[in-house]
Amino acid sequence: MPDSLASQQARLAAHLRDPDANPPPPGIEDRRLAIYRDLFFNNIESLLSGNFPVIRKTLGDARWRRLVREFYARHRSQTPLFAEIGREFTRFLQQRPASTDDPGWLAEMAHYEWVELGLQIAAGELPAHDPDGDLLSGVPVPSLLAWPLAYAWPVQHIGPDYQPATAPAAPTLLLVRRDAAFQVRFAELSPLVYRLLELLGEGAASGREVLQRLAAEAGVEDLEAFLAQGRAMLQRLRDEGTLLGTRP
Repeated sequence: MPDSLASQQARLAAHLRDPDANPPPPGIEDRRLAIYRDLFFNNIESLLSGNFPVIRKTLGDARWRRLVREFYARHRSQTPLFAEIGREFTRFLQQRPASTDDPGWLAEMAHYEWVELGLQIAAGELPAHDPDGDLLSGVPVPSLLAWPLAYAWPVQHIGPDYQPATAPAAPTLLLVRRDAAFQVRFAELSPLVYRLLELLGEGAASGREVLQRLAAEAGVEDLEAFLAQGRAMLQRLRDEGTLLGTRP
């Protein structure tokens, strides 16, 4: 009994994704199959090359294409949107078993490269806020388009000429944000400012309470001077758009 159309389509799809492991449906000339094999794979490879140019250049063409081939064959994406394929690639790298051929920084580097696209396409309504609210007495509201990120590897420096074999003792702390002109900006953070943004992200305390907690964690002796410096930092974060204002 001949295979149903759905069965033939499933066999063809499996073959196109992983031709070495899945024979094609019978009766299709290999020359024609090769056209589709190359077309589908090259489309995905080209898209990912644009999303992850540093990884592609650092790994080299052969290792890069093997990695994309593995993603193409094994990963089951949760979205049909081409703009989300980069995010799916980062998930694939985070979830797959570690390979001896992989540099230790690979998954974090992929996330770092994806972040720019992620912020460019990020959408959503602004949370309710008072743009002129007092940042000490009120509860500061962080922008949904400002992401504090922590990496074990110095991802902003990795490339063909710098491929560390071991992660440094100190993490890499970054703030990545999209400004009003839709430009994505990267900045390195001190551990203190990263922790400040982490606490503000909880959205449960006033700016003063957050700074007091931060001072206690850091063992600060002159609390009033620290609060004055903290107020200036909160204002700077609002001026640049990392904070929107305070909860109304």
